[in-house]
Amino acid sequence: MTVLVLEDEYPAAERLQRLLHQAAPEAKVVAVLDSVTAALAWLKSNLPPDLILADIHLADGLSFELFERTVVRSPVIFTTAYDAYAIRAFKTNSIDYLLKPIKLAELEAALRKLEQWRTPTAPTPPDAAQRLERLLDSLPLPNQPYKSRFLVRSGEQQLPLLVGQIAWFQSRNEVTTLVALDGRRFVVDYTLEQLEGLLDPRQFFRLNRQFVAHLQAVQRLHPHFNGKLKLDLAPSPTDEVVVSREKASVFKHWLEG
Repeated sequence: MTVLVLEDEYPAAERLQRLLHQAAPEAKVVAVLDSVTAALAWLKSNLPPDLILADIHLADGLSFELFERTVVRSPVIFTTAYDAYAIRAFKTNSIDYLLKPIKLAELEAALRKLEQWRTPTAPTPPDAAQRLERLLDSLPLPNQPYKSRFLVRSGEQQLPLLVGQIAWFQSRNEVTTLVALDGRRFVVDYTLEQLEGLLDPRQFFRLNRQFVAHLQAVQRLHPHFNGKLKLDLAPSPTDEVVVSREKASVFKHWLEG
């Protein structure tokens, strides 16, 4: 089975490939691409893969643009930290819709669906209504909120910290630091990929491989070279915070609500 992976975050792409190797050792990843543009070029010059694993937010836009700009003949399993795109996903040739952080059992179940649909003797693939029902069933319940607080360590003590008190998270040397609006810093046992699935996407944005920031922490945007954006966050981190040119437009749209 050949698999095309669309993911713009290197750690997430590496983790997804590890899970895929565990779930389907025979699978061969033919390419890992981080943008709609790169995916379009690859699909035009290569045979359709047996499966596409596609994050929804890519470096230069949403992966749904692929279906608007070319004919995609491969089945797709969407992977994302956001549940807001399920309705749109069902309109494509999607097999499943997995919320990050993806669990091995969920990926295995999605691959079993793919195998059933590809088997000539299998029942007729579900119609649109059935597929929509299955996608919605895989999402969190409406009354299941995003994470509202963290229990952080301060010396020998543990303190509850409300999400509204958080300015940003930074991953550095495989250590994730939570920085509060008042400047306090705490090490937390989460990766940025896990945090993307736990935090309300209306309030938090994955700026780059190092930072996830709360809306209220963003103070100013400065034009940077090659169309990038340089950000001022409060409290100010020691490292420069830059949003890529491809992600800049998505970030601005998020800021505007």
